[in-house]
Amino acid sequence: MSTLLYIESSPRKERSTSIKIAQEFLEVFRAHNTDCNITTLDLWSMNLPEFTDERINAKYKVLHGKEHSPQEKEAWDEVSHFVDGFKAADYYLFSLPMWNFSIPYKLKHFIDIITQPGLTFSYSPETGYQGLVTGKPCTVIYSRGGEYASEQTAPLDYQKTYFEFLLSFIGVTNIQSIILDGTLGAPEVKETNLASAMAQAKTIAQSMR
Repeated sequence: MSTLLYIESSPRKERSTSIKIAQEFLEVFRAHNTDCNITTLDLWSMNLPEFTDERINAKYKVLHGKEHSPQEKEAWDEVSHFVDGFKAADYYLFSLPMWNFSIPYKLKHFIDIITQPGLTFSYSPETGYQGLVTGKPCTVIYSRGGEYASEQTAPLDYQKTYFEFLLSFIGVTNIQSIILDGTLGAPEVKETNLASAMAQAKTIAQSMR
């Protein structure tokens, strides 16, 4: 049985437009993929591992090919187990609002845990960095209060540009984006944009089989 992993990064729940779009996506996806298991990670209800001194030391020892101390091994094993759960999925769905032109800190914490040498990327002086999480379709839902499609405002978008760079860094390159701009704009603009994003979510979900 295949698995879709849904990572939810808004604390607003029923008031969140990114979650609302994700729910539409999941409803349609579930109807067309009855044999797929859907797992949700609500980052606001999870006890994410802290990146302690032992874990940072363990990370650098992996990068430099050195052996872990017993304390470092224990700390690294917990990170490895967490990353294994992420890598086990066949499909990914993320929903995220824009916070201060970027991503919520809970999602940044999640990314800092899973972006690890030997687990989701490799490095060598000869070939540089290479992502290890490959061949997995990913859909990302972005909601933002403003409009970021113009030449003047596009450089202020550190949400989509940053997040998709991080995904590509670990090897996730088959990415489809759903963007909801203008959630703080006039009600009629928000409703029009939301309807368009919901339709796009439905279309993408129908195509994923």
